[in-house]
Amino acid sequence: MASHSDTLVVFFGATAGANGGKLGSDERELILLVWQIVDLHENKVAKLQRTLVQPDSADLSEQCKEETGLTAEELCKAEPLESVLQQFYQSVSDELKSLGRSSYTLCVDGPLLIRQVLHPEASKKNLVLPECFYTFVDLKKEFHKCCPNAGPVKDLTLTSMLDYVCVPAAAEQEAGTREVKNMVLLILHLLAEPYNHKFSTSETVNYKFESGACSKTEAVDSETVIRARGLPWQSSDQDIARFFKGLNIAKGGVALCLNAQGRRNGEALVRFMNSEQRDMALERHKHHMGNRYIEVYKATGEEFLKIAGGTSNEVAQFLSKENQVIIRMRGLPFTASPQDVLGFLGPESPVTDGTEGLLFVKYPDGRPTGDAFVLFACEEYAQNALKKHKQILGKRYIELFRSTAAEVQQVLNRYMSTPLISTLPPPPPQMVSVPVLASSPFITTGSTRDCIRLRGLPYTAAIEDILEFMGEHTIDIKPHGVHMVLNQQGRPSGDAFIQMKSADRAFMVAQKCHKKMMKDRYVEVFQCSTEEMSFVLMGGTLNRSGLSPPPCKLPCLSPPTYAAFPAPPAMLPSEAAFYQPPLLATPRTPLSPAHSPAPAFAYYSPQLYMNMNMNMNYTTYYPSPPVSPSTLSYFAAPPGSVAVATQHAPSILPPQPGALVRMQGVPYNAGVKDVLSFFQGYQYSPEEYSSLLGVSDQGRSLIQPKEWLCL
Repeated sequence: MASHSDTLVVFFGATAGANGGKLGSDERELILLVWQIVDLHENKVAKLQRTLVQPDSADLSEQCKEETGLTAEELCKAEPLESVLQQFYQSVSDELKSLGRSSYTLCVDGPLLIRQVLHPEASKKNLVLPECFYTFVDLKKEFHKCCPNAGPVKDLTLTSMLDYVCVPAAAEQEAGTREVKNMVLLILHLLAEPYNHKFSTSETVNYKFESGACSKTEAVDSETVIRARGLPWQSSDQDIARFFKGLNIAKGGVALCLNAQGRRNGEALVRFMNSEQRDMALERHKHHMGNRYIEVYKATGEEFLKIAGGTSNEVAQFLSKENQVIIRMRGLPFTASPQDVLGFLGPESPVTDGTEGLLFVKYPDGRPTGDAFVLFACEEYAQNALKKHKQILGKRYIELFRSTAAEVQQVLNRYMSTPLISTLPPPPPQMVSVPVLASSPFITTGSTRDCIRLRGLPYTAAIEDILEFMGEHTIDIKPHGVHMVLNQQGRPSGDAFIQMKSADRAFMVAQKCHKKMMKDRYVEVFQCSTEEMSFVLMGGTLNRSGLSPPPCKLPCLSPPTYAAFPAPPAMLPSEAAFYQPPLLATPRTPLSPAHSPAPAFAYYSPQLYMNMNMNMNYTTYYPSPPVSPSTLSYFAAPPGSVAVATQHAPSILPPQPGALVRMQGVPYNAGVKDVLSFFQGYQYSPEEYSSLLGVSDQGRSLIQPKEWLCL
């Protein structure tokens, strides 16, 4: 930004904590301000001003005491920040009049004082800063323009810059006064021959955050994005912008992250104007928003676009109205019309452009989801709308929350990508119904300690990450030997079990990989037995006290096979780990083809699937379980097996298509009787499928409704 000021106000400050390159990184308050005016036209210097600032807490760090020489007693007699800023503004205005000048710009030794200290502290104390604090000149960058060979801007200091141009430093000993006098000496030197420098470029601090839409095709530099974690769930994009006050966030650059249920998960991705601003944002790691500390990490542009990017023309048109406050409504009756919503909000909360300011969220087939977004022209109207939180519309109470443009995109993307019917696609001609031609390896119980347990995995860790974590020991993993444990809600638990080829190999891995880092977490590695592993996967717990039994003991039964193909003999262990077998609490002896009347199909029995999910921890499998097929499972036949599968297909096809249903969202305390009651009036006949399931007699008895056990 071009600067046309007549004068520079050289400005310096110190905090009660870290100073220098770490200024503002510890949230400590200002305790000292020093300034002096330099006339750019006549190269004159006005009187130097120095004043102390009284902080809310007079606890000074040892570094501060050593560098500034100030004491808590001196600070207790000083004026608070608001009064000092008023004195500064009045003093500078009076001196400008005496010099006959009309405008000025602050000049600082780096942006930290303005961006990392003054603006954040004023925001926390609800102080309104004068306009002069939103524009400043960075002396280091101006010096770098004149002396590009002096080194990178971030490495420059006042001492190094004075040494480079052979200007002796000021002999002043008083903290603050010394730094300002050195800055003035440097400025006067740059104004003179041979540089004749013009201080024509200044930096700005954004007055407020601007919301807006982001397209998925937009290029986002990964060096400008951070992830903030630990946010209060009710925080808005404006709250996050206030946390990063002093740093310039890109338009629409705050994306609140949602969980699988569409609710905020306490994280947000923030995009800044440049990498310098991003680096300063990282220095606010564990700074506070209210009583909560916020973690700040690096993120990528791809992650930002995944959350904030959108392609819907309807959303783009809705968000094209700038400077609007967005409110999200949740729990609307499915029959609610735009007029119903406008009537609910009332005349004290007029919606921008009437019905044009409403956006109803719908499924791809046009069915309403019960969510809507509303635009308001000002904060007052939005506040009036929020007062109707949990009031009744029809027969339902409505939840209202502040929202963001990124959340609009995220919610629309989530619902529009939801499939209408969770079914497998029709099989292409080259795909055939494949029987189980050979038994898969199963988890057998035993006391040999040839397994390892990984604890503390990142929740985002995949099998590829585990194989990379194992490194050279990957070759010692048994085929199908990686088991990632999910909790009762079907989410990653942070645990995994790995079967090794021998107890010695397991011991070696436990010794070498224990507390090794995976991503940003260290992972604990313990040696254990197959029996202990199976016990945990069945729902028990393994801790320092030993084994704790599962919450509900199930009969020992074999889950149905759906991984129909055994690993090829030449498959590498790292590849084989991606194709895990189903869990078997008690091993069964597979029938040979000669004695088996028909090979078993690879598909899920809904009854057993429910029994397993509601009573035991469960491992993730690759490929993942199929979704509610309308015909019994179709899988691509592996090379060399198509002829065999086709040969047996006529003899093993069921007399009629299967009709399997997978139920999602079942209450955790629901029993089988509850499920049967839900389907009362519908005919079900598990007998037709029992012959296709490779289960024991004890397991088959569970398929009969009259013998099902209440979970």
